[in-house]
This record gives sequence, structure tokens and C-alpha cells, in this order.
Amino acid sequence: MKIILLENVEKVGRKGDILEVAPGFARNYLIPRKLALEVTPGNLKSVEMQQKALRNKLEKERMTYQELIRQLNQVTLTFVRKSSEKDVIFGSVSAADIQEELSRLGFDIDRKKIVLEEPIKRLGTFSVPIKVYHEDRAEIKVNVVREEVPAPEGQAKPTA
Repeated sequence: MKIILLENVEKVGRKGDILEVAPGFARNYLIPRKLALEVTPGNLKSVEMQQKALRNKLEKERMTYQELIRQLNQVTLTFVRKSSEKDVIFGSVSAADIQEELSRLGFDIDRKKIVLEEPIKRLGTFSVPIKVYHEDRAEIKVNVVREEVPAPEGQAKPTA
């Protein structure tokens, strides 16, 4: 029996696929659960129209996300942290810190979309990827700089 899948079905096929399956499997499992329709000219036309509308919607979403990616690629965040002489910071800069700073700048980014393998624990400039839309990613720059500690009264600042 020929069917059109309405949903992704594991080990069978993906949404929109036209497949030949056993008649019992189609009648007893796929069709009653609204996972598939029998292939008829009317059903084919209906599914094609739904797929076209879905493609248009996804393309519009993608264009919106492309603008967000362009804006995020221009962002540079600076974090001031206390550090040792070996440029190791006390504490770290985590995805939560980055998300908080981005939201302060007006970007509503979920912390789980910030791809940070482990928190940043050194001074320097880092490139941090952010998942925006499926495989599309933006890259923001994160600068971690040393907090300047004022010299106590009566002592000269060391010169480097």
C-alpha cells in the first residue's frame, strides 16, 4: 500500500516521504495514529501545499535569523576579573555570564545555545560560537582583562 508520511516515523521514513508499506501496517498503525495518509490525488495535492507553506515559513525564519547572526558577529564583550601573575583568573567566565551580558545588550539568547566547552579561566580574547538557527551559528568575541588593583598609600606601583 502506498502512503504519505505526515510525521517522522523512526525506522520508516521522514515527513512527506511517499512509501510502499504492508497494508496491515498502514491500516492498523500509521493511518489511525495520523502518522500517514493513503496516496490519492487529493492527498498528494494537500501534502504538497502544506510542504510549500512550510518551506516558505522556514525561509522567512531563516532570513530573520540571518540578521540576528550579522548583529551578533559584531558583538564584543569585555569581562574584568581579578587574576594571578600567570594570567589565570580567580573564578571564571561562564555561559551564564555571557548570556547575562548579551541580555543587557538586548539580545534574548538561551544559555544552552552558547557553545562554551568549559568556562573561560584565563585572560585573553576568545571567540565563542552561539547556535542561532539549526546549523547556523554566530561568533562573538569575549575579552577577559585584568582588574587593576590600586596600589596601597605610600607604595609605588611596580613598573613592568
